[in-house]
Amino acid sequence: MDYAWDFSAIVQYRGLLLVGLLNTFKLAAVCLVLGLAFGLPVGLMRYARSPWLNWPATAFVEVFRNTPVLVQIMWFFFAFPIISPFDINAFTAAALGLTLNTVAFSSEIYRAGIQSIAKGQWEAGKALGMTGKQQLTRVILPQALRRMIPAFMNRAIELVKMTSLASVIAYGELMHQAKTISTIAFNPIEMYTVVALIFFALIAPPALAVQRYEKSLERRG
Repeated sequence: MDYAWDFSAIVQYRGLLLVGLLNTFKLAAVCLVLGLAFGLPVGLMRYARSPWLNWPATAFVEVFRNTPVLVQIMWFFFAFPIISPFDINAFTAAALGLTLNTVAFSSEIYRAGIQSIAKGQWEAGKALGMTGKQQLTRVILPQALRRMIPAFMNRAIELVKMTSLASVIAYGELMHQAKTISTIAFNPIEMYTVVALIFFALIAPPALAVQRYEKSLERRG
């Protein structure tokens, strides 16, 4: 196939791409911060023995882990305004879908990290007269968080990639801007190739950093 590559439109519409990149960062940052913040209490509820805490948390996690993120985003954008008095814009719908999905996955990371700490650590804290909350915040979480970092980094990487799903509801992130430019300039091959390279440039460095951190943890035992 003899195809003449032409990237001139990308230079011409670089402002739109920059806006899309900033919107991608904005969406990813909001969802990551909220997802990690709310993931901890949900993870603690999943770890709790009380069924009044464990069952609702388990139901939430299973729903958002086992349904596609794309479906969640579209549900919040198209269905939620019909059954509620709230008007949902594209950013809010995308943020809700990605945040709740991140809460579900990060809660499992928190739960697994806490469970990975030996029970003797809890008993040692109790022997020192610490309350359950003090044992968790002073003894367990500081140790568990170091083990959770690679999983959280991987989740952040996945979240950046998943922001492209917001293009289906016309939120102006990088993928949507690329689609708009390709429609104007009739250059889908060049446009989507550049977008793929941009995502690769964003994601490859932290992905390599995660691998190195995991290897360093292995060396430390």
